[in-house]
Amino acid sequence: MVKEIQLRISLKEEEISGILFLKSAEKLEIDKANISGIKILRKSIDARKPNIIFNYKVAVFINEDVPKTSEYHFDYQDVSKAKPIHIIGFGPAGMYAALRCIELGFKPIVLERGKNVKARRRDLRAINQEHFVNEDSNYCFGEGGAGTYSDGKLYTRSLKRGDVRRIFENLVYHGATEQILVDAHPHIGTNKLPKVVQNIRETVLKHGGEIHFETRVSDFKIKNNKIYALELQNGEDMAVDKVILATGHSARDIFYLLHKKHIAIEAKSFAMGVRAEHPQHIIDSIQYHCSGERPELLPAASYSLVEQVNDRGVYSFCMCPGGFIVPAATANGEVVVNGMSPSKRNNLYANSGIVVEINVDTDLPKYEQFGPLKGLEYQKNLEKLAFTAGGRNQTAPAQRLTDFVEGKFSNTLNPSSYQPGLNSAPLHSLLPKLIGSRLRKGFDAFGRKMKGYYTEEANIVGVESRTSSPVSIPRTEQLAHPQITNLYPCGEGAGYAGGIVSAAMDGERCAEAACETL
Repeated sequence: MVKEIQLRISLKEEEISGILFLKSAEKLEIDKANISGIKILRKSIDARKPNIIFNYKVAVFINEDVPKTSEYHFDYQDVSKAKPIHIIGFGPAGMYAALRCIELGFKPIVLERGKNVKARRRDLRAINQEHFVNEDSNYCFGEGGAGTYSDGKLYTRSLKRGDVRRIFENLVYHGATEQILVDAHPHIGTNKLPKVVQNIRETVLKHGGEIHFETRVSDFKIKNNKIYALELQNGEDMAVDKVILATGHSARDIFYLLHKKHIAIEAKSFAMGVRAEHPQHIIDSIQYHCSGERPELLPAASYSLVEQVNDRGVYSFCMCPGGFIVPAATANGEVVVNGMSPSKRNNLYANSGIVVEINVDTDLPKYEQFGPLKGLEYQKNLEKLAFTAGGRNQTAPAQRLTDFVEGKFSNTLNPSSYQPGLNSAPLHSLLPKLIGSRLRKGFDAFGRKMKGYYTEEANIVGVESRTSSPVSIPRTEQLAHPQITNLYPCGEGAGYAGGIVSAAMDGERCAEAACETL
């Protein structure tokens, strides 16, 4: 017999060995000896009050063995001689599209502009230490896409777009810890993601797929509303039948190419702002109602904040407890910041994007001349401003949080996890009023919601500009572009996803749609 029950365990009880068996037996009113095993289905922490509670959903196996295998099975077959489907980009959407093609009996041929995860590390080192950006290999471009170096946060609200559990199980199949199947806000960690990504690559290759790294698509050859060939950066043409476009939200050359060829794209609302970085112990003390070090059983605390300011949302984005701020520029002459965390989330700092909603229909009148690229051009200009204010390299402009809100220049800055370094800059006056004034009011409100958040010990670092794509690529109910009938816009870059899991689900859906008509 198997019983599913909910358990509430106090922080003190969590320290007791075998507490789940004891609590389950007590709740079910049975002898503990009759419980042959317990499987944790869900785990979350309720820290709203000083008496912190661990919430568990568990399956209790009574006189019955716990099954050792997953109910999910991935039927990867040899597709080396099967019909091909071309996939541009090998981030989460492209990876899962490739895996799904193999399951459906089609051969994925992946074209990735960047390098594999191992070779990619050298280019990340160059950004951090030499301030040089390889425009094809950086924190956004390369095997695994931006997701590889983004903490591996797997929380998603896109529960109706596909089978979320299947995405998680596939990550576990490829080496992720089973803990992601349990945690309410699961993550893998940027130190462990590269191995998972490499295992996915090996699955694709082992079963007959192809992956071409350092292969950038430079043009689409089109006839009768279909792409018949892809032109590569070396001048070669590659004949194609179906094309899944999964290039991510930072592949601006693709947006420019589509616009130049009069292939329909649309401006999309997005968000921009800064990264706020606090010492992790400050966030811990606020969220866990503690002083000094947090209890060992508790993970580095996170937060989620939102406020309406002048009819626009100001909110936290991609919060990284125990993490690092990293340089996420994809070209020289711009500064972009993002966050990531290792699996243990044991760094001294907590950082989060704090961003302002931008409505492309009403907020950017000076950029109307750029049509569907108006949001992208606005984004680019703010990144160039950050480059200049930072010192014309990958040093980022920064300010103490309190000075930013109070409109004062910061004579000194707090220590930071951002390796290229910080340069004190008056972001309160440099940022456009659309963003800066709302951020200042938003931070003031956040300080009232989280006592201690508004502190001179925190820095803000600019700019956080790649929250999502400022361009969307339309598609039909069959997921093909309405104009180019064999092109399947996919994932974050096309405007249909907002993170690793939703991009992966969209990749699977696009693969299914592309395979269906071959």
